[in-house]
Amino acid sequence: MSADEQQRYQAQLDEKVDRLSALLSPFNAPKTSVYPSQPTHYRMRAEFRVWHEGDDLFHIMFDQETKEKYRVDSFPPACKTINDAMEKLLNEVHPNEILRKKLFQIDYLSALSGELVISLLYHRQLDDEWEAAAKSLKSTLETHFPKVNIIGRARKQKRIIDNDFVIERLPVKGNEFVFKHIENSFTQPNAEVNCKMIEWALDCVKPLSGDLLEMYCGAGNFSLPLALHFDNVVGTEIAKPSVQAAQFNIEQNQLNNVKIVRLAAEEFTQAMKGERTFSRLEGIDLSTYNFTTVLVDPPRAGLDKDSLRMIQDYDNIIYISCNPETLAQNLELLSETHEIAESALFDQFPFTHHIEAGVLLTRKS
Repeated sequence: MSADEQQRYQAQLDEKVDRLSALLSPFNAPKTSVYPSQPTHYRMRAEFRVWHEGDDLFHIMFDQETKEKYRVDSFPPACKTINDAMEKLLNEVHPNEILRKKLFQIDYLSALSGELVISLLYHRQLDDEWEAAAKSLKSTLETHFPKVNIIGRARKQKRIIDNDFVIERLPVKGNEFVFKHIENSFTQPNAEVNCKMIEWALDCVKPLSGDLLEMYCGAGNFSLPLALHFDNVVGTEIAKPSVQAAQFNIEQNQLNNVKIVRLAAEEFTQAMKGERTFSRLEGIDLSTYNFTTVLVDPPRAGLDKDSLRMIQDYDNIIYISCNPETLAQNLELLSETHEIAESALFDQFPFTHHIEAGVLLTRKS
């Protein structure tokens, strides 16, 4: 990266810090810790439309403002594994009529481990001939990459060549955590900054004890590393593939103090209040846990009022946010009972306006 680009990145990062600090200032937040990203090759996933032009075909994207399409032969935000795969894949698909016919989108999912899932999306049904061609494609690509999985998608159809996931290995404070990341499910896109987020959360909980409740836990991105600190961890997640991946991850990381339940945040709130019982909580007696800390990582809309009232019952709240505006709105209610002890900005998406933030809230004296 040139000096000018580095300067431009730093200027944009400074603007994000100012914006987040302004949103947190009404709540007397301490100085924000800042965790920058590598400016390029940071994304572990990318999606492209495919454009056919005569005998040629190539990746394209669309300008968000003008909606004009533009050709993409390389994609600097994506990791080097994805960039290498983009060229090699099209070299194989281009001369192969079976693989290229009515192909309209290609999705890539990679990992720090080097594993790769390539999803090919079609406007036609896929048959055994396509599967044979996809298996040959996989064999060819595996001469360049350590582990490649191919998926074919069409209307009401999904053909998997080997697996529909990658196995990620995240280095966190001297430990390595194994995660199954499933195609078409949510994962943190910037793996290196994700490691910094987990390490920040671990630093936050150093003085804390008891049990941890995590809402919107996904595949256990925070639950599993934090289980090394807390007596017990209970995570809630509504997406079935993420829950299944979390169970796999618990086993792979040899943890015996983590339970993941498939409940929405609103449902878990009702269960905690005793308003409803759920068969999915069978074997888990919530009254036996000493929940002192809750971690939430909600979608962009933030938390609903009932969930906010529920987490106010806990002495410590770790709130990870992909939308600092809704974080600030939620803090208006949370600040009635809690104060911000730590705040952080994680630059998951350099050269964009997006901000990932974290706050640690502790109960007021």
